[in-house]
Amino acid sequence: MATDLDPRIWPRHATRGPDGELRLAGVDVRDIAAEFGTPCYVVDEADFRSRCRQWRAAFDGATVYYAAKAFLTVEVARWVAAEGLALDVCTGEELAVALRAGFDPRHIEFHGNNKSEAELDAALRAGVGRIIVDGFSELRMLARLAAQRGVRPRILLRVTVGVEAHTHEFIATAHEDQKFGFSLAGGDAHAAVKEALGCPDVQLVGLHSHIGSQIFDTGGFEVAAHRLVGLLRDVRDAHRIELPELNLGGGVGVAYVAEDDPADVTDFAAQLRGIVTAECATAGLGVPTLAVEPGRAIAGPPTVTLYRVGAIKPVVLDGGAVRTYVSVDGGMSDNIRTALYGAAYTCTLANRLARDGGLRARVVGRHCESGDIVVRDTQLPSDIADGDLLAVAVTGAYCRAMASNYNYLGRPPVVAVRDGKARLLVRRETVDDLLRFDLGASDSAE
Repeated sequence: MATDLDPRIWPRHATRGPDGELRLAGVDVRDIAAEFGTPCYVVDEADFRSRCRQWRAAFDGATVYYAAKAFLTVEVARWVAAEGLALDVCTGEELAVALRAGFDPRHIEFHGNNKSEAELDAALRAGVGRIIVDGFSELRMLARLAAQRGVRPRILLRVTVGVEAHTHEFIATAHEDQKFGFSLAGGDAHAAVKEALGCPDVQLVGLHSHIGSQIFDTGGFEVAAHRLVGLLRDVRDAHRIELPELNLGGGVGVAYVAEDDPADVTDFAAQLRGIVTAECATAGLGVPTLAVEPGRAIAGPPTVTLYRVGAIKPVVLDGGAVRTYVSVDGGMSDNIRTALYGAAYTCTLANRLARDGGLRARVVGRHCESGDIVVRDTQLPSDIADGDLLAVAVTGAYCRAMASNYNYLGRPPVVAVRDGKARLLVRRETVDDLLRFDLGASDSAE
């Protein structure tokens, strides 16, 4: 039957059933809501895995690190490993999840601008494959810990290359005025290379850059590659060594709404390889082993959030126009991106056929904040009613990762769907879960 589900936005196995209900990997979302409740994150496992394979194929011969910060559970880490990708973690806790999943630590890299001594020691103890060093104090702390343990970790230096990525300022990470990395323009990157090469307790194997997130204009990656290869040339000229690895980070955008036009993964890979190869030829360098770090591009589109509609409130605006506020049973506690970044989303009526799309609506959450908005502007059926289900697309990246317990709501469950079956990956948090850490609650129970 005809469908309103844009394949660039909705999971690859999203369809409409005979009643107009949304089906994800063959599973009726009405059944998911009945069994697991709402709100609920629903991830199409086969879609997630296929995107892992797509990135691995496009960057054949390079290392593809899945950026765990986007969306991580123990089972998700196992999917990543099974599809042949490496893993990028940013905290000791993410590392612990990966190790609990049985992820080979040799295929893990550890990021972070303020790694603690305990985290670095845990990384050394686990034997992670790469540590991305972000500052001089970290470099010295790592060298001291490595000497104490009698190991020599492989490191890359994160370089701030001065690229103004075309994205929201909160997720742009390679301009000069921010917290990450060693400044190339200010000379810190050259000084860090010299210090790392002179340190016998670490092995400098390459350079790293990450210019931001949700990027559609890939020209910024070309500029970053050009400047990093220039630094590799300077390293060779000054220290008579060619560093063998170049990690260009992640950040490729995905389509959240119809107007978005993300880069094709295969084309992006060819473009990136081409610029690095050409720049190395000009500099007289061998081509280093490349690495990239997709997160959103893998986790975002396969995941949908289901909500139950509650209060519906038409509001007359200046000029007489009407906007209808459609409240759902979640909100900024399970998806803060709209409030934080002004992110745009696509949503649809999920439990039945929509008679029309004539209602100008704003989908809002249940929290005590006027900024608690899920979808700022959308068209919904004029007969939308309390009890209907709404599905919001592309919620795999950073929604659960940044979820909170605001207003004492438990974080939603994560449900995987595949081949017509649904299974629970992470259960819903309960009030008992939240009170378990409240010592006053345990006192009152005695």
